[in-house]
Formats: sequence, structure tokens, C-alpha cells
Amino acid sequence: MTGAKILVIDDEPNIIKLVSAYLKPEGYEVYSATDGVSGLKAARTYKPELIVLDIMLPGLNGIELLSQLRRESQVYVIMLTARAEETDKIVGLSVGADDYVTKPFSPRELVARIKAALRRISVSSSFHEIYAFRHVKMNVSSRQVWLDDVEVELTAIEFDLLKALVENRGRVLSREQLLEKVWGGEYFGDTRVVDVHIGHIRQKMGGEKHIVTVRGAGYRFEDEVL
Repeated sequence: MTGAKILVIDDEPNIIKLVSAYLKPEGYEVYSATDGVSGLKAARTYKPELIVLDIMLPGLNGIELLSQLRRESQVYVIMLTARAEETDKIVGLSVGADDYVTKPFSPRELVARIKAALRRISVSSSFHEIYAFRHVKMNVSSRQVWLDDVEVELTAIEFDLLKALVENRGRVLSREQLLEKVWGGEYFGDTRVVDVHIGHIRQKMGGEKHIVTVRGAGYRFEDEVL
């Protein structure tokens, strides 16, 4: 997605400078903010396609910022965690982060994650498939989902996860398969990221009725074909 707008929110100017130096040659418009309050304002002003968000920010930390942002936007968010502690990652994912990278990080890896995410968003928006089941309907081109004719607001990663399951209705997909389909082959994070996002989808879609856990194997989408 050449020309896509990317917002980098980090209180370390060197990090912003480094990430910008890698992103701008790729043709992206890069915006930045160094604290939570200005970062939230920038997100609302520039409406970026993707946000790189540090978890440790002055004023309004990354978790608080993301919690507020998710009330009004489903923008793709990659969270930067300063420590390798699981709590940082899980809390970030639980409030709506789509992915995370642990500091210190490789700028090339971050750029690869960004490019993969934007590519998936771009590709899925170019399709025109509509999946219609008795209870669940999905329009791929508009990236909309309805449950019993009520629209369900999903983040970018939640939509892509559900899409992967819907496309394989009745088949079990393992966590590794879902990582490959949704995050891409270059993803090297914890497979539990899948479980966290599946949990979010279930909360929004009334429980486990349509996304079934197959113990020791993975997840399966279930609904009747019209």
C-alpha cells in the first residue's frame, strides 16, 4: 500500500528517527508524536492506516491511548513493548493491539511486519466476496461483518482472523496455520496471540457458538449455509 500513512508514537526521538528512516524510502507518509495526548490527537487528525505505538509514554500511556482509540477507530496497531514480560504483551493485545514488537527490535523486522499488514489490508479490500450463512454475513470488500443482521465492529486483525476461518468453514485451522494466513510467514511471535484475538471476536459475536475450539488442534468456524 504505497503512500499509506503511518503514525509512530514513541517518547524516544531516536526511535522515531530510526523507524522513519526505514519507512520513508518505502514510500510511506510518516507522522510522529512523543507523548500519549499528542499521539491520540495525531491519530484523530491524520487518520493513518497503521500506528506504531510505544507502551511506555508520558501523560497518557500506550494502553490508555489504545483503549480510547479503539472506541472510535479500528486502525491496525503494532505495539512496542520495552520489556519481554508477557504481561505487557497480553495487556496490549487485550485492549486491542493487533501485533507487538519487543524492544530492542530490528527496524527491518518492524518494516516487514508493517508491509505485510498493509499488504493484507490492501489485498482484502480489493476482493468482492460476500459470505452469507444463516447467522453470519461477511462482505470482504467493505470489511464488514453482521451477526443476525446486526453489524459487528471488528479490528483489522480480528476481521482477517474471522475471514480465514469463514473461508475454511467446517475445517480446523491450527494456531500456526492462522498465524501464516493472517500475520504472514515472517511472523515470529507467540502463537498465543491467536487465542487472545479469537477471544475478542467471541466476545463481540456472543460466545463460542460460531468459533469452536478443537482441543489440541485449533479453531473451526461453524454456521449453516443458506
